[in-house]
Amino acid sequence: MTTSILEIVDCGDGEIVLQRANDDSEPVVSIRFSDEARVYLMDNGLEVAKAMIQAGIQAAADILQRDESEAEAAPDTERVLH
Repeated sequence: MTTSILEIVDCGDGEIVLQRANDDSEPVVSIRFSDEARVYLMDNGLEVAKAMIQAGIQAAADILQRDESEAEAAPDTERVLH
């Protein structure tokens, strides 16, 4: 995956996206809050979305690190997902 600058954009309609800056491609992540959720969150939807994105990135990094550690511990075993 190439390195690029990402930006979080509030689309104003309850959708907040993580996208590549200066790029018209599909967003990397899209979060859509329902009208009910937007009322509950008041003006804090962007902050909640930022926290959700940050948690997702951290979880992905943790999973990658765990998988690398498991691969080093048992390099000859196959991993089967069902």
